[in-house]
Amino acid sequence: REMDLAKSIQVVTEEIVLRIARHARKTYGISNVCLAGGVALNCVANGKLLAEGIFDQLWIQPAAGDAGGAIGAAYVAYHHAMNEPRVIPAGEDAMQGSYLGPAFGDDEIGLWLKSQNYPALRLDEEEEWAEAIASELADEKVVGLHQGRMEFGPRSLGNRSILGDPRSPAMQSIMNLKIKYRESFRPFAPSVLSETADQYFELKNGDKSPYMLLVAPLKKERCLQPQGQRDDEDLISWVNQARSDLPSVTHVDFSARIQTVDAKTNPSFHRLIKAFGEKTGVDVLINTSFNVRGEPIVCTPEDAYRCFMRTEMDLLVLGAWLLRKEEQPKWSESSDWRQEFALD
Repeated sequence: REMDLAKSIQVVTEEIVLRIARHARKTYGISNVCLAGGVALNCVANGKLLAEGIFDQLWIQPAAGDAGGAIGAAYVAYHHAMNEPRVIPAGEDAMQGSYLGPAFGDDEIGLWLKSQNYPALRLDEEEEWAEAIASELADEKVVGLHQGRMEFGPRSLGNRSILGDPRSPAMQSIMNLKIKYRESFRPFAPSVLSETADQYFELKNGDKSPYMLLVAPLKKERCLQPQGQRDDEDLISWVNQARSDLPSVTHVDFSARIQTVDAKTNPSFHRLIKAFGEKTGVDVLINTSFNVRGEPIVCTPEDAYRCFMRTEMDLLVLGAWLLRKEEQPKWSESSDWRQEFALD
């Protein structure tokens, strides 16, 4: 019953979005559209809107929920109170990846690690950094990545992310149960190089999804049909069957919520995915938010380390620093943090 209700609400939402879109196109003759508001975080509806081809271009504000109102307020003041002109950069995304949060320098992180006596290896060379992390990921290790400025919005986009190997049939269950503490069948989002995304996903005319706000089908040649008939008495087993050669990021309907990664907006994350692709032949990584259920995405190195030690992640990357779980001192809570923050 609950599954049917959820499906019905989604179908009705998609129908409403498409009707509004067609009305706007017909009434105003617009060819491009920007979306904001909480419904714009509905990646499946966004994917349907893109696939319908109602508009030539679709852009979705990466903090499309209530947090994005801050941008609107700033623009109102800038354009109306200060009378500054509206300038749209030709062919570019002015959000530039939505990396607007705080950042922490490698030396600053190193001093903090030393003060806490946390063993870590510094990887100074960019190629060495990408190569070392890619090797661990290719060996099916789960890596917490904390680098650069924190993302603005609800999606982790490579700066506060937990990463894994999408080729592994077991990775989806491992990351859900041992790290995210949620249902085993929930699929993860893939981060893919912008220049090779169309080798894995059905994207039209070079469409991009830099903010992980679009769902697209996998290429048919990458898909696998589940074995046997659907069993409504054991849906989880049926759902958990591999549906592509990237099983951990493939939804039950052969789609995925994708992030396309551009070398210009996030060169280090792009370099890491490319290094992983060179090792495995797959320019895709599992990318999920660096947090556990019930907690916000980590912000500081302290936040990241705490989450790392409380879960079964294998490695933590803090800027240039690489930390291995087995080398860390035994973790103990300094206080009953679940009571302190009134969490279940």
